[in-house]
Amino acid sequence: MTAPRLEVDLQKIHHNARTLVELLAVRGISVTGVTKATLGSVEIAGALISAGVRALGDSRIENIASMRRAGLRAPMVLIRSPMLSQAQQVVAHADVSFNTELDVISKLSCAAQKAGRTHGVVVMVELGDLREGIMPGELESTVRQILRFPNISLRGIGTNLACRSGVSPDAGNMSELSTLATSIEATFGLTVATVSGGNSANLAWALGDADTGRINDLRLGEAILLGRETLHRQPIDGLHLDAITLVAEVIESKVKPSLPWGEIAQTAFGEKPPVADRGDILQVILAIGQQDTDPCGLHAPPGIEVLGHSSDHLVADSGSNRLPVGAEVRFQLNYSALLRAMTSPYVAKVISSPSSRGQGASSIDFFKTAGV
Repeated sequence: MTAPRLEVDLQKIHHNARTLVELLAVRGISVTGVTKATLGSVEIAGALISAGVRALGDSRIENIASMRRAGLRAPMVLIRSPMLSQAQQVVAHADVSFNTELDVISKLSCAAQKAGRTHGVVVMVELGDLREGIMPGELESTVRQILRFPNISLRGIGTNLACRSGVSPDAGNMSELSTLATSIEATFGLTVATVSGGNSANLAWALGDADTGRINDLRLGEAILLGRETLHRQPIDGLHLDAITLVAEVIESKVKPSLPWGEIAQTAFGEKPPVADRGDILQVILAIGQQDTDPCGLHAPPGIEVLGHSSDHLVADSGSNRLPVGAEVRFQLNYSALLRAMTSPYVAKVISSPSSRGQGASSIDFFKTAGV
């Protein structure tokens, strides 16, 4: 089988998603399954739907369009603010989009009128992480203007935390979002159907002892795919950590000194990494690098230590294991490594499901699937 490759276990992804859906349902919170790290994989999206997610969310309208063309039946949500240049596509393929700019909503309104459709809008509110969102004090005036746009339906409000600045969801900022939802309802005499509290970083708060208030939706991607919460990257009880693994092949295996010699300058990526004298080591090179994934986000199996990387090479100390050329090494990934490997045309994607286990897994060309 070709390498490098991502091996995707749909049964484990379904288990992770179903477990979180059931745990959060007890707290009155539904799950929007986020597909952006999978390049809109139809197979993975199908596993999320069968596990009970309320909707599918993606940051790229191209991925949503691909899932639409594949016939997936689920509400589709664009979870990144739409570009003005893509307003027509957003209305055509997404049921709902997250928004912060009235100019964009105006363009969506025009596109929706031409298409004879109503487009749903969730207004994102800034609660401290300083990524997208209007300031809380501007919410009332923003909603007042949104309600005037033809063919636009205000579906709810939301916020995003822990992505840009690492601000943690807690009782304070989640309570503020709940209060804002209630205030909007009282002011305008409407129902705020969706109060989207955030992403996988919200799990510790949502599954703890806190009052979840009006929060009734979380957008989960990393927790489902990798089995970890995203504030401290700790494993979540009951979830698989190996639903997706990266396999790389050894292309050189030699005994070499651990210290380079000669005048030391910058590496290919402008770094000057520290080195330690370990004496001679069993050094292996694997055929994967920066062009394929984030090497710093790879977790090697016990006994193997990653030492460095370049565009196309990953250098490791194999310890007491003399790995022959052609041997394969399996890595766990963090979110950054997963995201880059999924979008690399040089990394094969191999999907296995219960029905394919006895027949050999199927290799999927995600670039054809996503239509990019």
